[in-house]
Amino acid sequence: MTRLRRLATALAERRPREVIDPTRGEAAVGLFLVPDPDRLLLIQRAVRRGDPWSGQLALPGGRREPQDADLLDTAVRETAEEVGFRVSARSPALQLDDLAPTTPALPPVIVRPWVFLLDEEPLLRLNNEVAAITWVPLDLLRRPDIYRNADLLVRGRPVTVAGYHLEAGLLWGMTERIITPVLQLWAGIGA
Repeated sequence: MTRLRRLATALAERRPREVIDPTRGEAAVGLFLVPDPDRLLLIQRAVRRGDPWSGQLALPGGRREPQDADLLDTAVRETAEEVGFRVSARSPALQLDDLAPTTPALPPVIVRPWVFLLDEEPLLRLNNEVAAITWVPLDLLRRPDIYRNADLLVRGRPVTVAGYHLEAGLLWGMTERIITPVLQLWAGIGA
């Protein structure tokens, strides 16, 4: 069994924390993993006025629409829209803990992450919401020199955040909070 399959087994054994709050909107993201070497898909969001995550490294995803049957459907639809890849119905999805940020700089939203294990990198194409895509090796993200604090200006205010310092930019915020526990579990599984 591959390391990613063992990771999937470990994730499937956990009961994800769900946040229920009808005063908040809902969104979903997809954490796509491929083997040989184990890596994850990141997008760089296009710079767009009014987008609180404009220009940031992120996972494909977005807000739930009325036509979405559930938040898994949201993650699948948003991925297809943003990177041109529709996840196969045969690809099992593993639900992670919901995030419900409380910072006043972000809209009141609940984000549900889903993990998808793929056998190989799919053919991707960007839409106007995405400036770039990259596959990042998990081993790289585990290097101690990659994960450290950074000082940023967020909406004109200085803040110190923890994040992954990558060639493509700083991976921080909600995406960092989604990825870090998965990386820790993956590292604990061993090669």
